Amino acid sequence: MNQGILALVTSTGCASASALQSLTDAMHIPHLYIQRNGDGSPRTACQFNPSPGGQRYTLAARPPVRLNNVMLTLVEELRWQKFIVFYDIEYDIRGLQGFLDQTSRQGVDVALQRVDRNISKVFTNLFTTMRTEELNRYRDTLRRAILLLSPQGAHTFIQQAVETNLASKDSHWVFVNEEISDTEILELTHSALGRMTVIRQIFPLWKDSSTRCMRQNHRISSLLCDPQEGYLQNLEVSNLYLYDSVLMLANAFYRKLEDRKWHSMASLNCIRKSTKPWNGGWSMLETIQKGNITGLTGIMDFKESGSNSHVQFEILGSSFSETFGKDIKRLATWDSVHGLNGSLKESRIENGMQGLTVKVVTLLEDPFVMVAENILGQPKRYKGFSIDVLDALAKILGFKYEIYQVADSKYGSQLPNGSWNGMIGDLINKRADLAVSAITITPERENVVDFSKRYLDYSVGILLRKPEEKINIFSLFAPFDLAVWACIAAAIPVVGVLIFLLNRLQALRSSSCSSSQNAPPGHLSNGVGSGTLHSAIWIVYGAFVQQGGDGMVGSVALRIVMGSWWLFTLIVCSSYTANLAAYLTVSRMDHAIRSFQDLARQIDVEYGTVRDSAVYDYFRNKGTNPLEQDSTYAELWRTISKNDGMDYSVSSPSEGIRKAKKSPYAFLWDMAVLEYAALTDDDCTITVSGNSMSSKGYGIAMQHGSPYRDLFSQKILELQEKGDLDIMKQKWWPRTGRCDLSSHASAHPDGRSLKLHSFAGIFCILAAGLLLACLVAGLEAWWNSNRCRQEQPKEVTKDYRLARVSGPLTYNDITTASSEGRRDIWTDRERGWDEAEAIDTGQGGESGTGASSYEQSFGRGLGPQADPRSLYRDLCAGHRQHAAQPGLSGTGAGVRAGLPALGPHCDHLPARGGTPTSPSSPPSPWGDPRQDTAPVPGPWQHHVAPAPPSQQHQPQRHHAVQTPGSQRGALPAEPWQDTHANVLPGSLRRTHTRSH
Repeated sequence: MNQGILALVTSTGCASASALQSLTDAMHIPHLYIQRNGDGSPRTACQFNPSPGGQRYTLAARPPVRLNNVMLTLVEELRWQKFIVFYDIEYDIRGLQGFLDQTSRQGVDVALQRVDRNISKVFTNLFTTMRTEELNRYRDTLRRAILLLSPQGAHTFIQQAVETNLASKDSHWVFVNEEISDTEILELTHSALGRMTVIRQIFPLWKDSSTRCMRQNHRISSLLCDPQEGYLQNLEVSNLYLYDSVLMLANAFYRKLEDRKWHSMASLNCIRKSTKPWNGGWSMLETIQKGNITGLTGIMDFKESGSNSHVQFEILGSSFSETFGKDIKRLATWDSVHGLNGSLKESRIENGMQGLTVKVVTLLEDPFVMVAENILGQPKRYKGFSIDVLDALAKILGFKYEIYQVADSKYGSQLPNGSWNGMIGDLINKRADLAVSAITITPERENVVDFSKRYLDYSVGILLRKPEEKINIFSLFAPFDLAVWACIAAAIPVVGVLIFLLNRLQALRSSSCSSSQNAPPGHLSNGVGSGTLHSAIWIVYGAFVQQGGDGMVGSVALRIVMGSWWLFTLIVCSSYTANLAAYLTVSRMDHAIRSFQDLARQIDVEYGTVRDSAVYDYFRNKGTNPLEQDSTYAELWRTISKNDGMDYSVSSPSEGIRKAKKSPYAFLWDMAVLEYAALTDDDCTITVSGNSMSSKGYGIAMQHGSPYRDLFSQKILELQEKGDLDIMKQKWWPRTGRCDLSSHASAHPDGRSLKLHSFAGIFCILAAGLLLACLVAGLEAWWNSNRCRQEQPKEVTKDYRLARVSGPLTYNDITTASSEGRRDIWTDRERGWDEAEAIDTGQGGESGTGASSYEQSFGRGLGPQADPRSLYRDLCAGHRQHAAQPGLSGTGAGVRAGLPALGPHCDHLPARGGTPTSPSSPPSPWGDPRQDTAPVPGPWQHHVAPAPPSQQHQPQRHHAVQTPGSQRGALPAEPWQDTHANVLPGSLRRTHTRSH
């Protein structure tokens, strides 16, 4: 300095550079500073003190550290979410502050670990201080690591990791150092197991080899400019910048001299206080900053903040391989102006899988993975949808695989201690490279493993038995309870008995009134029915079924009873109609479980899922989330997790399917698995319903940071575009399978019409009534036939029955019967007449008004107590007409053509409307025929009648007296079969009600 200084060029560390910066700023001496690494470790930015006058005379010939920017770009490009950074003991960790801040804002988990000089001791301490679980987590952490070490230190570190089995073939090492030679890169690549990425600084080369070594009109030695020379590769980067810095000063001096603005050098001394700064320092600094050169490191200038900003990095990468003899190539470049140029994805990884054998863990799940055949002594062969996808990828990429089943038969979930079980645990513990089955992509699993693109959409379904239609043939009786029907059935006979008693009471009062008013005994006026108990009950039943009743209700008490009963039947029938309509409406409604909401609202069907599965975790997260607005998931989770899932949840999907088939149980599981189970069910008794749980899917799981992820995803997308995945899906989920998934709706009524089984009960009752009626009719026929055989001879002719009917009643018979109070003579005659009329004539004789022919001829109430002369007049008229026919005069006494011999009696009876046939005949015992219209006292009015003439008549059998309330229906009318049917007048063909 005493001799004078124009500029200062130094290549030191940060501490020396800071002291020199203070000196040059005080003396106004231009300073070109080149930062030098200590022992090959990555450099960090030096922190300079601010200048007292605000003007810095120190220029950074070597560009600022941009390694943080390059590493941040690499992490973003590789989409790392978790990695560890190993740094040298001499590395200033403050240089990573900006990098850590950026990764923290992006949510990336970054771990830091310092590496001592004795690297072997580092790994020894790991095995002595960590448990097995901690070592497994540390092994997973080593899968993605950034090494901020010297080349020699990085080589030793990777060797130790491989030897201690902490590194695997899916590890990804990133070595970051500006100064590393090609030889050192090859050593690192060959020692690393897995993938190796190297970041180093490069310098641009001249395209024209003839001018490559020309710098600013002077030639540089080929040892420095030719990249093929090994000497250039062994030079430190700081030496290259030192050369360019000297060249930069030479260029500035030349321009100073050329401009004739040269300032003489001043003698400077730091000891003496009177020493002043150099006056020409500022002018020389401006000249250096305005100039630029193209040296060994490329373009150098100081236009931005007093530092050289031109820097470029190269990113080299090797492929994943199980061997150590892999090549490395440039993947991309990075510069401060354009950033990343290229892709960090390895383009040769596809060819790198050619001939590679991967280990696959699987879990049996129909139809994703199933055992195809199991031959003793040979490995199992598998089939299924996921196996078809894996085979297609293996065929395209050219790899082979070894497959085995997971030991605990679980997909994988996180345990309370932080570890994972199932297939996910095998991937984390490096026991398998891929996991292929019906494994779903979840955020929790993506934190520890990688997934390919989905190859099948995922949703949760509900598997349950098809609702069986309950056939109840007596469903029309359901609107009323059994107790109500019992009360109604009891009310009918009770009311019937009451009406019968009231009717009998009315009959007794009417009988007493009739006796006092010369009314016939037993005559009931305005009674209900015929006065019998079964008739009263019949009336009650008829009113109940709204069919009306017989007879008129006379008394007030009967009217009150019947009115109350009618009101009762009205309310009961109306209530039954309304309840029946409501019951049929509800029974035809569809009560099928079609969603989670339907499942949560009902209490008849139990439900659950597989413990420690993705579905189980999903309902747990949704059900325990306090911000979840839908309470359905909370209700579902309470049932699923009851007793830690031991009550309703199952241990495997196959167990859940079996439970759903055999009991009222709803199994919540993957829709694809449930659809296959329903399609292939032998009995087609199960169905699937439900809605999509979330936008998830099935993917191929692989180890965290696996190089196969992007490649598998790309090939899966290609299979989707070609339609190969749709063909595979159609193979395992056919549209027309053994069972129809939509047939579960047919188990419910369609709501449009009633089925036959709804009326089966009524038809059964009707059939039972018809059979009972036929049985009773047969019993009645049998009873009547036995009774007739007891009352009549075995052989009864038609003439005999007509003779019985038309036989004259003698005066003694009438008077005797009248005196003895007997009424069975006319009863016997009438019965015989009806029987003869029904047998011989077949005529019913009923008129349109419902009255019998007898009543039409002689008036109502002229039964056995009426004047018998009208009857004899009709018989005598027939007798005379028959006797007058030629060829019949020789007929003797007896019967002719079914007519009795009534000649002696007919001689005393005048013709209807005429006089007696003989004037000498004695007076008729019936009185003057001309006084027929006047009341004639006789035995019919309980007067003493004159004795009738003696007559010959057939012996007759007297029948028992019938009850006063008996009633006989009319016989069906049939045409006469006898040739002399016209002998009997039509008025005698009758059927009437008799009271005995």
